[in-house]
Amino acid sequence: MENAVLLTCLSCGQVNRIPSAKLQAGPKCATCAAPLVAGKVGAVDVLIHDKATRSDDMPLIVDYWAPWCGPCKMMAPEFAKAAEALRYECRFAKIDTEQFPAVSQRLQIRGIPLLILYSKGREVARLSGARPAADIKAFVKQHV
Repeated sequence: MENAVLLTCLSCGQVNRIPSAKLQAGPKCATCAAPLVAGKVGAVDVLIHDKATRSDDMPLIVDYWAPWCGPCKMMAPEFAKAAEALRYECRFAKIDTEQFPAVSQRLQIRGIPLLILYSKGREVARLSGARPAADIKAFVKQHV
């Protein structure tokens, strides 16, 4: 398939090959039918996190957070606003560092909330602290 992108389903972990021209048509996962480019924040586990950060062709920004973290809770609606605004440029996910501490250790995360932007299997940049949607959008646009 010419001009296709690989996108990991943030619901089931299936890697899907989507023609670039169809990204704005609302592609769905071939396995579970979940939307692949929904403009929503997907909560992921460690397996889906690792697969998506290593194989996706579309940039992915991940929010590393914990349920007890006040700034994390305050930033969640702003992260969701940024996800909606950048729906065709970047996908958004979050992972609970309390539930999956191995991810924090492996990535040497020292404080949360922390946003890490991935593109084509590589970490591109990090942004720490609670941020408004405008800062998140500017961060993504600067690095993508």
